[in-house]
Amino acid sequence: MNGVAELAGQLAGVLQAQGRMLATAESCTGGMISAACTDLAGSSNWFERGFVTYSNEAKTELLGVPAPLIARHGAVSEEVARAMASGALAHSRAQVSVAVTGVAGPTGGSAAKPVGTVWFGFALPERLVSEVRRFDGDRAAVRSATVAHALRRLLQLLQEPEDPEVPEEAG
Repeated sequence: MNGVAELAGQLAGVLQAQGRMLATAESCTGGMISAACTDLAGSSNWFERGFVTYSNEAKTELLGVPAPLIARHGAVSEEVARAMASGALAHSRAQVSVAVTGVAGPTGGSAAKPVGTVWFGFALPERLVSEVRRFDGDRAAVRSATVAHALRRLLQLLQEPEDPEVPEEAG
C-alpha cells in the first residue's frame, strides 16, 4: 500500500494537533484502515477504536445502523455509509470517524453497484460528509485503494478551514 504509512502519519499529526480521536467503521476493508493507523507507534494518542462490521447484522448491532435502512438501500449505499460513520461516533469516545462499505469483488457486483464501488462516510464535528468512488483492479487493489482514499480524504477534510464568519453589516 504505497503511501499509506505516510498518510497515516500525517493524519496522526493533524488529529493530535486538534486534540481529536479517530474511530473507524469498516466493511469491505475488514480492518485495514485500523491496521494502517495502529501500525504507527503512539497511535493510542489519536486512534480510539475500530469496528469491523462486515455483515449487515454487525452494522446494526455494533453501530446502530437500522436494519430497514440496509434493506431499503443495500449495505453498499450512501445512507448506510453515513449511518456507519455516525454510529462509530455514537458508540465510541472519538470525535472523528471514517466508514467504508463497498464491493471489493471479485463477485457481488451488479449493474448499479459494480465491483470496485465503495461508499465513504466521514463524521467530523458539526458535519457528515459522504462520497462514492469506483476503483479498478482485483480485490486487493480495490481494498488498498479504499484505505488510501479514506486516509487521504479524511486528512483533507480535517485540514479544510472552518467556514468564515459572515461579517456584520455596516449600518
